[in-house]
Amino acid sequence: MAERFIALLRGINVGNAKRVAMADLRSLVEELGYTDVKTLLNSGNVVFSAAKTAPQQAASRIQKAIEAKLGFSARVMVMKGEELSAVVKADPFGKVADNPSRYLVGILGRPSDREKLAEVTAKNWGEEKIALGKGAASLALFMWIPSGVIESRLNTAVSKALKDGVTARNWSTMSKLRDMTEPG
Repeated sequence: MAERFIALLRGINVGNAKRVAMADLRSLVEELGYTDVKTLLNSGNVVFSAAKTAPQQAASRIQKAIEAKLGFSARVMVMKGEELSAVVKADPFGKVADNPSRYLVGILGRPSDREKLAEVTAKNWGEEKIALGKGAASLALFMWIPSGVIESRLNTAVSKALKDGVTARNWSTMSKLRDMTEPG
């Protein structure tokens, strides 16, 4: 039986670098044998179905296909639909985060990347907040950045600690992706 997965590509369609049309991205994922492929927005969000597939295996296959067919590298994180549901359900800042475009959810590339955030999570960031997911949401990093991402000291610290080991989406995008993985 096929499961739903979400692939999050890091750093595509930002500025003029690593440009890819979503139709081309859908085709690339379909050529790998994945089915019911859909994209959301123009920022590398792909929902697809597959049977007997491990998320890391799918991530590796998609990442290699991007390099081979599109000629650039982009880090790919893949999670199961049920994992994304757990992330959205975990929502540690729902009572505080009143602007979904400034509420970010990062997905870590590896569980061990959590250790790289020890200093960042221990620090008081004032109005900015950070929390690591637990249990089924353990690959998630939640950041409430009320003054905006560009000026955020917290976002800069997370990026410095993790480099390309994380890709983030705002709360609206994560909620829409979750909705795309729900049955019926």
